[in-house]
Amino acid sequence: MTDREHSTKLRALTMGALGVVYGDIGTSPLYTLRECLTQGGGFDLSPDIILGVLSLIFWALIITVTVKYVIFVMRADNQGEGGILALTALALRGMRPGHRKTTAVMAIGIMGAALFYGDSLITPAISVLSAVEGLKVIAPAFEDYVIPITLVILVGLFVLQSFGTEKVGKLFGPVMLVWFVTLGVLGAWQIIRYPDVLGAIWPGHAVEMLFEHGWKGYLLLGAVVLAVTGAEALYADMGHFGRKPIRLAWFALVLPSLLLCYFGQGALLLHEPGAIENPFYHLAPDWAQVPLLILATAATVIAGQAVISGAYSVTLQAMHLRYLPRMEVRHTSEHEKGQIYMPQLNWLLLTGVLLLVLTFQTSSNLAAAYGIAVTGTMVATTLLAYKVARSLGRWKLWQAGLALIVFLSIDAAFFFSNLIKVEEGGWFPLAVGALVFLLMATWRRGREVVRQRLAEDALPLDSLLERLKGGSIQRVPGTAVFLTGNPRGLPPGLLHSLKHYKVLHQRVVLLTVDIQDVPHIPDSQRFELKPLSAGFFRLIMHFGFKDEPDIPNALEKKKIPGLPFEPMETTYFVSRETLIRSHRRAGMPRWQEPTFIFLSKLSTSASEYFCIPPNRVVELGMQLEI
Repeated sequence: MTDREHSTKLRALTMGALGVVYGDIGTSPLYTLRECLTQGGGFDLSPDIILGVLSLIFWALIITVTVKYVIFVMRADNQGEGGILALTALALRGMRPGHRKTTAVMAIGIMGAALFYGDSLITPAISVLSAVEGLKVIAPAFEDYVIPITLVILVGLFVLQSFGTEKVGKLFGPVMLVWFVTLGVLGAWQIIRYPDVLGAIWPGHAVEMLFEHGWKGYLLLGAVVLAVTGAEALYADMGHFGRKPIRLAWFALVLPSLLLCYFGQGALLLHEPGAIENPFYHLAPDWAQVPLLILATAATVIAGQAVISGAYSVTLQAMHLRYLPRMEVRHTSEHEKGQIYMPQLNWLLLTGVLLLVLTFQTSSNLAAAYGIAVTGTMVATTLLAYKVARSLGRWKLWQAGLALIVFLSIDAAFFFSNLIKVEEGGWFPLAVGALVFLLMATWRRGREVVRQRLAEDALPLDSLLERLKGGSIQRVPGTAVFLTGNPRGLPPGLLHSLKHYKVLHQRVVLLTVDIQDVPHIPDSQRFELKPLSAGFFRLIMHFGFKDEPDIPNALEKKKIPGLPFEPMETTYFVSRETLIRSHRRAGMPRWQEPTFIFLSKLSTSASEYFCIPPNRVVELGMQLEI
């Protein structure tokens, strides 16, 4: 690639990162400073208070986002992929299954991912609602229409998900470019008028704010954290754009624009305290407020789109890593694997978002619920990053320990300052996180029990091969592929097929799909084939947790010598277990069994998950006690 081509590609990726990665954090100026100065009864709008709050926001963006995420955490990539589950897979690498430390690391990762779903519900609600609330400033008579307009926009956003984001996504980058330039220009104008606000850069103002106001100053951190919401997206979307474009967009445009906007709002409040009603919209002159409202609404829709896409991505990873049951996945782009649509999850998210708006009514009320989801995931990321730095990054203990102390101290301060607001709305992300954590842990444990039960009931392959030598079993032309989770022994589906049909195909493939803890497996390492006797083959197919496990496509592309996979001559046999509770042997706690059985009924079939056409599948039912 020439330097010019490389430069063009870098610009395109940087523009894409603007549209997808920075939508959440980029819309935080709509409500952050207002919440900082009005929460908990509010502060008097003296210069010391305003400068102190601005200083806290400034250093939160520098330490938490810039140093922790952009510089430190983004170095911990799993073959270029980021995000809480990719980091969990990295942290678990080399650890012993079933060990206490392994269980603890897995629990931290699952809890971080679980809290992400709370964030996925709150972000679209608070972002769109805060933008539409600009109507109160522009035309107070329309205040009663804020909720209905917000609901209509949100419904439209989720309905459009089924069409994919390939075409609309091309508009995201330019819109967000205009948005960040607008933030910078509006803020810079106020700073030029009142440059004394730049004194907030001095960290002494932040320290003084915390120590002079005691408990009230500490609770203020619960609102300051709103300035760094969306920091996880920088890391989670690293696989889509790469580390360099995300960093370039942050340092060149996003960080300067955010700081200019926050300091501009502070400068305005220093001289017009009455603008505290909505300092963001008061930055603009009267003639520009309607265009600003339209632009802000577009930016918040993009922020909502980004977090919804993130929820799809995290769910797909969780399914492949066996933390969640299989759900329907539709690919909305012929070119980009990451652009997917999950109808079941989409409508669940829409229901939750609409209920949030109707329950909390204002962005100020939602802000109390927002912080816990974000800071909980940040704490989990810090702990996992420490583990990866020590085990894979080969950091010395004092280096990793120092980073852990600094980042965890700040994350914990943000988290516990938000924990105080449980009654005001913080209960919501905690409840969502606890529910998702329970479902993930139950599904993971349940699938282990199922695999153990199937392995216990499996018959040795040698006994069947002996019978085949005697010619007592008739063979028919073609290839039969039996899917099995156990790479040893005979799959139950084969025994049921033989029992009912009394015949076996000329070629029998015992296929095990192995989803590994890396994002992608190259085609050269996809297959592990072991020929057996009597036309039997043991085949293991390896996929990464971000690969699409399309079995027929992979087999037809491979062209294994002596083992043809002609579409019209290949039949796939899949077992579908009907789970029943066992009173003789308990593989999991009694209270978890009904939940796991319910999740199993919701899970899509293995044939659909592995992209096997319905006309080439035979599903064999069986009962299994757990």
